[in-house]
Amino acid sequence: MDFFISNAWAEAAGQPAEPGFMAFVPLVVLFVVFYFLLIRPQSKRVKEHKTMVESIKKGDEIITNGGVLAKVMAVEEEFVSIELAENMAVCIQKQAVANLVPKGTLQSAKKSLK
Repeated sequence: MDFFISNAWAEAAGQPAEPGFMAFVPLVVLFVVFYFLLIRPQSKRVKEHKTMVESIKKGDEIITNGGVLAKVMAVEEEFVSIELAENMAVCIQKQAVANLVPKGTLQSAKKSLK
């Protein structure tokens, strides 16, 4: 039957291509892009938040992560005592402070509610 259908033989295997420097270039480029777009800005924000939390002192006005506007009454090592209303104080973690606001913000917020 060999004269009707010819045999299809596989070609001999060649040398496998060795991965060179060019194989790693896309990975390096991807890492550089991730570093500049994700890792570096996040590290910068973490540093800014850390310095802001360390600079909190009595009398500052803050906004918590929950969106509560309050005045700082006392600062401890890990916690901050804040006044939500007259004669109502709450103790929160320092890391729960989202932002420092300018002095007088609390008074203007109270006036706008009336």
